[in-house]
Amino acid sequence: MTLSIIASQDAPAAIGPYSQAIAVGDLIFTSGQIPLTADGQLVGDDVKAQAEQVLENLSAVLQEGGSSLQKVVKATVFLADMNDFAVVNEVYEKAFAGHRPARSTVQVARLPRDVRVEIEVIAVK
Repeated sequence: MTLSIIASQDAPAAIGPYSQAIAVGDLIFTSGQIPLTADGQLVGDDVKAQAEQVLENLSAVLQEGGSSLQKVVKATVFLADMNDFAVVNEVYEKAFAGHRPARSTVQVARLPRDVRVEIEVIAVK
């Protein structure tokens, strides 16, 4: 099976030896997205704004690969503080507009650039 790299100009470029996403068959596996704008600027400390940027980035990467948030089958949400769960959940629910993919949410000790939220997804094309 062929692996295809997905790279969107509308999401931040990978900051390490990885791709924004990889497509294999009808599946797209995204790398975790953090709240950077497409030009690499970090969105402020507000977890709501950070979650919104993360989901915008994921949407851009998925669109580049021929998919969308509405075709996500699994999401993993990483939080620096589980006390942010309700706010992130509200942003997440709005972004998915009624679509309810399988999901895990975990609190981690630290995220890249000390952001408050990171999300990765698996979607179908």
